[in-house]
Amino acid sequence: MRKAQATLTDQELTIMKLVWRLGTPTVRDVYEALRATRQIAYTTVMTMMNILETKGYLKKDKQARAYRYRPARPEQAVVTSMVREFVNRVFNGASRPLLLHLAKDRRLTARERDELVQLIKEAD
Repeated sequence: MRKAQATLTDQELTIMKLVWRLGTPTVRDVYEALRATRQIAYTTVMTMMNILETKGYLKKDKQARAYRYRPARPEQAVVTSMVREFVNRVFNGASRPLLLHLAKDRRLTARERDELVQLIKEAD
């Protein structure tokens, strides 16, 4: 098994979010959860989960006739890695431009801006 990569594709992240929420799902469990919102083939879900296992994001255990998958890394660790990779790639590793972008974003409410300021203060 190779070391987990920081960035997940959109589809991989969607599957990981389901695994974190469901705990130890089977491929069928993830497939059914995905089918509630979109059409997807069972074999696609199985392939994606096998890829996530190969990448080091999932572990699987044989139980009865099916494999149960579980996260190999906590959600917060994966999100932190993805954010760090994004900041490195888009902002050359500097957090300040990201914070400025967020602070100036018109989609943020006044309350969200206040929360952002408070979070920065608490981080000190």
